[in-house]
Amino acid sequence: MPDRKFSEEIKRICKADTRYHRGAYHFVRAGLNATFKLLGQDGNPLAGQHVSGQQLLEGLRVFALDQFGPLTLTVLHHWGIHCCRDFGNIVFNLIEAGVFGKSDTDDIADFETGYDFEVAFSQPFEPTQDKPDSDPF
Repeated sequence: MPDRKFSEEIKRICKADTRYHRGAYHFVRAGLNATFKLLGQDGNPLAGQHVSGQQLLEGLRVFALDQFGPLTLTVLHHWGIHCCRDFGNIVFNLIEAGVFGKSDTDDIADFETGYDFEVAFSQPFEPTQDKPDSDPF
């Protein structure tokens, strides 16, 4: 879908569902492409390419950390994304708008058993608690 048409669909979706910022939808779209690459696929849904909810959640986690680093939680919260279910809501809004496709087995519940946001997006940047081998003093 061309970027202009995608942006128009996002405006329409955001009017109907005000929970999420437009940036969240653009992020999920880019994150889906990144997930296909992470899995070694070309990301062509017309050729039958598909990822599961769990694969997409992991791809979005990796993509977010790569894009936003230690600010990941701040950015996601600004967009209204606070848990994995929020990613699922965005995905299913895009499915309902005809932007994303889905298989018969895809379900919003696939996004409920993801990860804890604090652990997934903060822990990689917390200092380690390594103890020195010997007391330097």
